[in-house]
Amino acid sequence: MRVAFLGLGLIGGSIARALRAAPDGSWSTTAWTPRGAGPRAALAAGAIDAAAGTLEAAVDGADIVVLAAPPTECLALLDELAGPVAAFLGSDAVVTDTASTKASIVHQATTLGIRFVGGHPMAGRETTGFGSADATLFRGRPWVVVPGRADADAVARVQSLAAACGANPFTLDAKAHDSYVAAVSHMPLVVSAALVEAVAGTGQAPRHDWAWAEALAAGGWTSMTRLARGDATMGAGIAATNAGPIAARLRAVRSAIDEWIELLEGRDGLDEPVLHERFAAARARLLAGDPADGQGVRDADAGGGE
Repeated sequence: MRVAFLGLGLIGGSIARALRAAPDGSWSTTAWTPRGAGPRAALAAGAIDAAAGTLEAAVDGADIVVLAAPPTECLALLDELAGPVAAFLGSDAVVTDTASTKASIVHQATTLGIRFVGGHPMAGRETTGFGSADATLFRGRPWVVVPGRADADAVARVQSLAAACGANPFTLDAKAHDSYVAAVSHMPLVVSAALVEAVAGTGQAPRHDWAWAEALAAGGWTSMTRLARGDATMGAGIAATNAGPIAARLRAVRSAIDEWIELLEGRDGLDEPVLHERFAAARARLLAGDPADGQGVRDADAGGGE
């Protein structure tokens, strides 16, 4: 099975390394990026078989084309694959992606008539680039597969790619995926950035008390701002292509924060038992996990959602 990577940073590079380490040895890989740095480094490291000089050369003869780029770049690549590069893309080739938003990408691929299956490996780090790639990144992790209107063979091909990386593939509707991931990934990213803005300031304009606060910062601050330390280009692409679901989740957070403010500024003074109840309830919810066994998620069918 020949896989062509369009983009080869942390996620694409980790998939390439995982396929190189796959026990069946049936995967061959090539990669292309606009500047070529990632593919050259991957080729030197023995992680891929070839570094393509052009987009056309990368997809020529590929069984699977992986768009391993930020969401808005995936949209641009789809236009290329349906336009000037279409003659080099085999009729049997399946295009998939690794972006963390799905509805806009699946919709565009469907509109362009591309044989496309959406994908989202649910693993990552705040570091970027091929140098951070790890063959074990996806082991035991969910890998969302969004069939859209793709045929069963195309879906199976993407599922086999996920399984070869040690991930657990399951199908999900694009809009449902975007709502769920907005809650557990995209909204926390925005909240992390907002926390930095509120406490530290922005750009070259720090808040007046930031120097003292920074000197006292410890693990709590580091944990809460970890997502804000990530790639700004990736974050902007995520927010631009999943704005509605993120805004909805942010409103829920704002509502909860308003309740906390009302509680902390209560006219009758602070009620420590009530505060304890709020903290304890949140802690218990996290420790309890999902009361369902998760089978419904694993078996969810994406249907024809876009």
